[in-house]
Amino acid sequence: MTTLVPITYKGGVFKHDIIIDLIDDLGGYIVQKHLIAQDIVLQSLVPKDDIELIRRISRPLGGEVIESPLVGTEIAVVSPSLEIHHLPHSSCDVAEYLRQAGAKTNMVGLARGFGKRIANLNIEERDIINEHDCAVILLGNFESCIEYKMPALRRGIKVPIILTGRPDTEALRRIIDPPVEGYVGGIGRIGHRMRQQVGEIDRLDAMVEEISRVLNVRREEVAKDPLSVSPARLMTVIDDAMDIIAGSTHPAPITAQIAGLRVKVPYDPYAALMKEIEIENGVRIGDVAELLPSRMRNYILVRIRPFSETRIMV
Repeated sequence: MTTLVPITYKGGVFKHDIIIDLIDDLGGYIVQKHLIAQDIVLQSLVPKDDIELIRRISRPLGGEVIESPLVGTEIAVVSPSLEIHHLPHSSCDVAEYLRQAGAKTNMVGLARGFGKRIANLNIEERDIINEHDCAVILLGNFESCIEYKMPALRRGIKVPIILTGRPDTEALRRIIDPPVEGYVGGIGRIGHRMRQQVGEIDRLDAMVEEISRVLNVRREEVAKDPLSVSPARLMTVIDDAMDIIAGSTHPAPITAQIAGLRVKVPYDPYAALMKEIEIENGVRIGDVAELLPSRMRNYILVRIRPFSETRIMV
């Protein structure tokens, strides 16, 4: 199976269809398309060996190809609360920076995440976080507070956790037991936008690098028992059959994940129709994937089953 890697193409609207056709001809997939005034941004998964070819064809069109390690992932950015001392500064900056690296981010403000005395995670918040590829938990400035609150805030979370806080990375590693999958120090409660290159932007770069490392481990685990169909291909199949993207006002009507999709239409009645969509040679979506109601607005979660369960590869 061809290895697909995430990239972002940025260029003008003029002749951008050449790049779209090229990605399709090479066996790649466009995960998300943004039209901003006279500029086009294509977040894509393409064969690794063909990146230089795409770059070469992009140059005469004034386009740029950037490696975007988080394309095709959905990340929960978890803030202790929606109050002013937690939002909108560092949480919004983190979410936006991850979007620039290609991720689809959803911000989760906890109802009882602030303060040592009542810090907790309710069932709905836990379930929503577990629908993502990973969770970035943004905590505060003090080691003792992070150490005390973290056991309650991580309870029941099954996806990889990347923890951030003002203490340095080694301090975070020392105080968290059992360990989480990733740590990024130097990001705590900040009362301004993170715009300084030293101490702020470089910390966001370190966060992208750490999240990429954690998700690459997840991708390697999935590759050991490959999915019956790639999420990017299934995304294209669903949209061709149901025309969801063109008719939706959502920024990402079909969101790709490492091992599935979030389709932003109501579970009833669309899930039953979606299960019957043919992928190839009589293989239906219901044969290779499980469709579940999401806790987020009753969207459809598509969990693609591995080859070991289906004995199908399309």
